[in-house]
Amino acid sequence: MPETMLLVQMAVFLLVIGAFAGVLAGLLGVGGGIVLVPAFFYAFAALGYDSPQLMQMCLATSLATIIVTSARSVLAHHRKGAVDWDILKSWGPGIAVGALIGVLVASSLRSGTLQAIFGILAALVALYMTFGKSHWRLGPVMPRGIWRATVSPMIGFLSVLMGIGGGSFGVPTMTLFSVPIHRAVATAAGFGIIIAVPSVAGFLFVEMAVAPPFTIGAINLVAFVLVIAMTLITAPWGAALAHRMDPVPLKRVFGVFLILVALNMLRKALGW
Repeated sequence: MPETMLLVQMAVFLLVIGAFAGVLAGLLGVGGGIVLVPAFFYAFAALGYDSPQLMQMCLATSLATIIVTSARSVLAHHRKGAVDWDILKSWGPGIAVGALIGVLVASSLRSGTLQAIFGILAALVALYMTFGKSHWRLGPVMPRGIWRATVSPMIGFLSVLMGIGGGSFGVPTMTLFSVPIHRAVATAAGFGIIIAVPSVAGFLFVEMAVAPPFTIGAINLVAFVLVIAMTLITAPWGAALAHRMDPVPLKRVFGVFLILVALNMLRKALGW
């Protein structure tokens, strides 16, 4: 069992990370998971719980927090009439199937492989955030038929492999197909629930050889509670800031920060 002082330090660290993730979610419209996964990784590793399954616990715990934060976000956006329920209903089943496949794949991979996957996908998300243009379009309406059947599971699958909600892949997908940005952000919060609920249910049955106290399956309840407590407080602060300042340059700065995080994860995955 780690020393009490180390546990206290990690609790403070997780509270700070939860606060930071909440502000980012409200300010930039990005899911907190893209910050939480590497934060959990460093925290649990510092506590001495590094193992070939460490990334599975980081992904699962991050996704558990997304259930709460996404549900709260959907309700808030729904009150403003911003959620596109037709997109949620038509894309939801494919996203859920992709999420379940993601759990099966993630549970069979070693931590180093998942680190490499996270690093590559996070770098791609960061490049889009940094250099993407709001006027980019692939089509006038959301894909249907075979394209929807192909793209929707990929959103769920890739999101689970990164431990994130629907924002990082869902928002770009919708805006590229002419969904207004505010409506895309609101609807992507619904994607987050569809991704997180089935994946968390699956991760509850993953057995961890090495895990901190109060871990059920691959989900650490201490990290879950501490992070949720902070994100529920700070997400409204970020949303309020978003109305007072231009988030575009901030999003680019965060994109550069995320590239550095992704490169560090790749470095660790390669054993450098």
